[in-house]
Amino acid sequence: MSGRSEKKAYEGQSITVTFEAGRCLHAAECVRGLPEVFDTAERPWIQPDNATADRLAEVVRRCPSGALQYQLADGGAESPDRPTRITRGSAGQLTVRGELRVDTPEGPRTETRVVLCGCGQSRRQPYCDHSGPCGQ
Repeated sequence: MSGRSEKKAYEGQSITVTFEAGRCLHAAECVRGLPEVFDTAERPWIQPDNATADRLAEVVRRCPSGALQYQLADGGAESPDRPTRITRGSAGQLTVRGELRVDTPEGPRTETRVVLCGCGQSRRQPYCDHSGPCGQ
């Protein structure tokens, strides 16, 4: 499995949501938060115009892995939490929120939310993919 994961953009009038499937850990914060926008039974499964941009941005920020991101039509984007917070899950994975630079095999990435592998067995290093004991 490649460490690369393509982002797909879902453009609305006021906000564009991007989704990086390879980073999704299925926490389902999006589906629970705005089922009228995030519906896995529909295609496309993300319908940004079914909610206000402010509400959609708030729900996207709940995504712990950072698989979901947003950009407002006026150019605004998510600002990182300050101070940066790191939380170790009971199985060892690290949930990090804040101003981040993550070194990946493809090069450094600027992030605001990630779940990092704590066991070293993820096929998507440094991101957790639930394949090792820390993601179980």
